[in-house]
Amino acid sequence: MTSTNAEATGTREPAPAPPATPDHTEHTGHGPHGYSHQKDQHLKRLRRIEGQIRGLQRMVEEDVYCIDILTQVSAGTKALQSFALQLLQEHLRHCVADAAVKGGAEIDAKVAEASAAIARMLRT
Repeated sequence: MTSTNAEATGTREPAPAPPATPDHTEHTGHGPHGYSHQKDQHLKRLRRIEGQIRGLQRMVEEDVYCIDILTQVSAGTKALQSFALQLLQEHLRHCVADAAVKGGAEIDAKVAEASAAIARMLRT
């Protein structure tokens, strides 16, 4: 059995470098994103919406009148829609604007992505 110099000295060759990190404007799930500068406010808002939803659960458990529950469902829905619109606005300002500066096919992809998101929001 032959041994390499690295095995004999107990050292290892450095691991190959990981692939380059994707550009932040790509759809990767990793920041920074347009909403990053307001992340704490967004999380606070989402926690409030979560509280509204938990309130709905309590209302059902306590046999609250149907119309009162529906009123709260409407309030929760509006809160989520408002959050979604703000997030979309930040996406347009940050991600789409950044793609426009870069030009090329990337702007077309970002506009198509935003258009699809708007279409999904309108279906709800």
